[in-house]
Amino acid sequence: MPAEGLARVRAAADGWEVRAVETTTHSAGDGQTRLSPALRDAAQGAEVYLGFGLPPALLEVAPGLRWAQSVAAGVRGLLTPPVRAAIADGRLVLTNAAGMMAVPIAEHVVGGVLYFLRGFDVAAVQRGQRVWDRAPWAGPRPGGPDAMPREAGECRAVVVGVRGIGGAVAVRLAALGAECVGVRRAGGGEAPQGFARVVGAEALDAELPRADVVVLAAPSTPETDGLLSAARLALLPRGAIVVNVGRGALVDEPALVRALAEGRLRGAVLDVTGEEPLPADSPLWTLPNVLLTPHVSPTSPGRFWGRVLDLFLDNWDRYRRGAPLRNVVDAEAGY
Repeated sequence: MPAEGLARVRAAADGWEVRAVETTTHSAGDGQTRLSPALRDAAQGAEVYLGFGLPPALLEVAPGLRWAQSVAAGVRGLLTPPVRAAIADGRLVLTNAAGMMAVPIAEHVVGGVLYFLRGFDVAAVQRGQRVWDRAPWAGPRPGGPDAMPREAGECRAVVVGVRGIGGAVAVRLAALGAECVGVRRAGGGEAPQGFARVVGAEALDAELPRADVVVLAAPSTPETDGLLSAARLALLPRGAIVVNVGRGALVDEPALVRALAEGRLRGAVLDVTGEEPLPADSPLWTLPNVLLTPHVSPTSPGRFWGRVLDLFLDNWDRYRRGAPLRNVVDAEAGY
């Protein structure tokens, strides 16, 4: 946390003791689960915790802990048996940063989709070979590269997950003219901004055959593991683009590799993978129709802490007033 951020927290303390821990933490994925010696010492007697993730051992060190605010969005790795038990017993409220990274992730998605819609991957290859050839865009030769140029307004995007990230993706793709269909656990109700309509998870198979773009922005839960299976990848039309900014577990990765290698998909935009860091021998490294980034879509150095602290300080005020907190994690649902 930058110094100005810590100053904001101290300014809002209103009689509370604030202990800042200067130690290395883990900000990727669901955040830190290991309890450092420095955090162990500082957490003695703590009632509120703010940090990346939630080390389960913190509950033993601070039995009076009543509220933990993780500044990561994912929580699957945090919902250990001790944490689940504390939530179930009403001893602990866990809140996350869902939605706080929606803007940079959505912009990352749009950039990746346009990368393939405009054939930038083909252009990058030509640049490396010092080749000036309009054919892949204007009239592909048999067996030659095909940029498959399209406008966003020609496309239908199926966005799995319609809350913070998925909603921000839909707003931006819709602004470019794309028709966005949202998929959530239960369909019905009014479609959020950016979506032409929203369907339940049971309707996903019916939507995929007409999807030019599929964006996975759902949380990682046992129910979403393998969501985009080999069978569902086979439902996609030739030339579809797959985007994953959720978690690697949402996709059958070997099946995705096969679909890409066989040319059935135009491309894949992957900010997350099944194993991170991605092993050096993964075929994803060498497939030309993959845009791969190392789980950096949420990165926004200039705005991250401002957004997160706005949430935390609002929640801290609510906590002290006994009001409902924002972004409360449902341990049973897994997000």
